[in-house]
Amino acid sequence: MNRTTFLARRRGLAALAGAIAVLVAALALAAPASAQTYPDKPIRLVVPFSAGGGADTIARVIAKGLAAQAGQAVVVDNKPGAEGIIAAQEVMRAAPDGYTFMLGSNTAMVAVPALRPNPPYDPFTAFTPLTTAGEFSMFLAVSPALPSGSLKEFLDHVAANPGKYNSGSSNSASELAMLQLLATRGIKVVNVRYKGDAQAMTDLVGGQIEMMFSTGTLVPGFAKDKKIRPLVTLLPERSPLLPEVPTAAELGLGAVTIAPWAGFFGPAKMQPAIAERLSRMLRDVLSRADVREQLVAQGFSGYGMTPAQFAAFHRKQWDAFTTTVRENNVKFE
Repeated sequence: MNRTTFLARRRGLAALAGAIAVLVAALALAAPASAQTYPDKPIRLVVPFSAGGGADTIARVIAKGLAAQAGQAVVVDNKPGAEGIIAAQEVMRAAPDGYTFMLGSNTAMVAVPALRPNPPYDPFTAFTPLTTAGEFSMFLAVSPALPSGSLKEFLDHVAANPGKYNSGSSNSASELAMLQLLATRGIKVVNVRYKGDAQAMTDLVGGQIEMMFSTGTLVPGFAKDKKIRPLVTLLPERSPLLPEVPTAAELGLGAVTIAPWAGFFGPAKMQPAIAERLSRMLRDVLSRADVREQLVAQGFSGYGMTPAQFAAFHRKQWDAFTTTVRENNVKFE
């Protein structure tokens, strides 16, 4: 190679290196700039439930607060069906720019991928965890015909009468929570599965079953009429709907770890700064007293977590769910 050719190549490489440096610098500047200006257009919240239901109402309360916080419209997009798979896949296909995220429950984000032989997605790699939304109220409701002045008295009686009583459930969380509770005393009962809490509650009042974990706002009304007796809540704090009912933590039920929760997830590979920004806005909304009051009226305890805290919570719920299913050989059809 002669000197002229060598110098030409050297100048060419130097020019290429300079161009690359300029591009890298431009990309470095562009990334934080997008986070700093986010959000600058409407945001879409995908909800895997039909419009008008309790979960939809919860999503709309939070969406309204988020719109005020973000200074942008937040459009609730209902995508019900297939146990949340339709909504989840909609978000998986969205750009990871913070303008599309979803309200995911433990059904869509734990039960579905954990129980299906061919899972539709991996909830830990297909999504970016943002924050919890909170937990649906879940109370242990039992028949007042049984000795049940306290949880201990109830469990003592059921343990002393094996094979005599049945439980009911309308979702995987309520069934597994019952299994965890009864396992603390080595109790086995036959569980009857229902399509909804209303039907199960009717049978509890009618004596066809004797116990169930129920979510939502059904329990307070029936308890007021003394048709059922609530003994414990799985909420982290006592519910304003039934403030006299102790929490599992208060009763030392550390083994009961299944929770009927909901949280917010974005598509995979969201920019961390944008994920944190969206998470922070949602957490600020959930901390507002007026929002919390509206959620409590729907039987929901709203609270937020950082993305890292939520990721750890999600993993813990997954582990508790899969362990309980395996140890009890539970089959969900």
